Amino acid sequence: MTKYLFITLLLTSMVASAYQSSAKIYVWRNEKGVLVFSDTPRPGAEEVKTKPGNVIESATSVDTEVLDINPHQFEETYQVVINNPQNNATIRDNTGSIYISGGIKPQFKQGFKVQLYLDGKPHDKPQIHSMFSLRNIDRGEHKIKMDLLNEKGKVIASSESVTFYMHRASVN
Repeated sequence: MTKYLFITLLLTSMVASAYQSSAKIYVWRNEKGVLVFSDTPRPGAEEVKTKPGNVIESATSVDTEVLDINPHQFEETYQVVINNPQNNATIRDNTGSIYISGGIKPQFKQGFKVQLYLDGKPHDKPQIHSMFSLRNIDRGEHKIKMDLLNEKGKVIASSESVTFYMHRASVN
């Protein structure tokens, strides 16, 4: 029983020093004879006297003009690059197949999509990655470009156009 009393008194003194300037503490014994501590007085309760604790008072006038308290929204600047094929590369493939890979900086986020353009026209639907495998591309010069689309479908970055040459053997 005395162990609980000691812990209660210790906690009370800690709380009292923390809230000394704003609260008073009262003590009394309940019907079982146990000491009860409260911040609400009642008949027969005595006020607990506490020692002054460390009280930090705020300055009466603080110049807040130098503080920038308006929230800032940082708009990330994205970059899209085509890594493969290199500009002016010749692709030798009789099936007309080409692998296209791109990179997104700073980071590809969930909800973003990439649209590939082949010779100025959208190739297939936008994808959730920047790797494309194209088949049966005609011989000759072609231009590719990638657009990064946000979750609302708005273009937020575009790559530079890359020119490549498809070389396919001819039966003629």
